[in-house]
Amino acid sequence: MKKIIILGAGQVGSSLAQSLAGEDNDITLVDQDAELLQGLRDRLDVQTVHGPASQPSVLEQAGGADADLLVAVTNSDETNMVACQIAHTLFHTPTK
Repeated sequence: MKKIIILGAGQVGSSLAQSLAGEDNDITLVDQDAELLQGLRDRLDVQTVHGPASQPSVLEQAGGADADLLVAVTNSDETNMVACQIAHTLFHTPTK
């Protein structure tokens, strides 16, 4: 089982979470939209973290320290780049 963090719970992130959750992975979705996260948590076997994806504390809460894979698909390229850099620098995430 892989520990996968998906940053961004929009159309791409939620579709990806649905596919990966069906493959017996430990999925955590991170987004700033609490209602969207609640809806996904209700219908998918995923964990969620509410907050900005580029904040180290949010990534840590999502399980960044032991993640096998981080997928950054927020609607902000800057957020995606910063989050990947944080995952690499602070948590040594093997795949981004």
